Amino acid sequence: MATRYLYLARHGAADAFGELTDAGYRQADLLGRRLAGLPIDAVWHSMLPRAAASAHEIAKHLPDVRVAEAAELVDHVPYVPNADEMPRAWAGFFDGFDDAEAAAGRRTAEALVARFTRAPERTEPDAHEVLVTHAYPIAWLVRDALAAPPTRWLGLDSANTGLTVIEYRAGLSPTLVMFNDQGHLTGDLRWTGFRAPARP
Repeated sequence: MATRYLYLARHGAADAFGELTDAGYRQADLLGRRLAGLPIDAVWHSMLPRAAASAHEIAKHLPDVRVAEAAELVDHVPYVPNADEMPRAWAGFFDGFDDAEAAAGRRTAEALVARFTRAPERTEPDAHEVLVTHAYPIAWLVRDALAAPPTRWLGLDSANTGLTVIEYRAGLSPTLVMFNDQGHLTGDLRWTGFRAPARP
């Protein structure tokens, strides 16, 4: 049975201007080394510089693999909960989102799912694609794979170059193989992109 493998990664650590730091380049390099033994078909990235630079750093370890921008991978809020379904702790986060912005985010989220989660037909070969994007699109794809309520993208965060893998097969529910795995990173490069609390 043909399988579509999505290797989802948040971009490397970036500075306040959205450019990769030295640590971000090292993170992307190590992720590229980890993926080097896989039959990767393409590396897709958002248009933001931190994602594009990460994708090209990863691709140094994937000779002859296509690297291209995908508009659906842009950093966006995929779903703004209604007042009655919003966790109280998140209410302030959505201050200032108007109906037009919320609708645009939903459209982008729908396009993301439509483009990248289709299982191959039985006669098609396996597909292996790396998506270098941002925490929110990764959270949305994980939520979609688990058929969880739309609010469950909230609180699903990813470390810089943390690796999430989802498999898609025709006629079956998606399989979440791993989420936010940082095994390719050295200790000093793990858990970046999060708030200050200590991490294991």
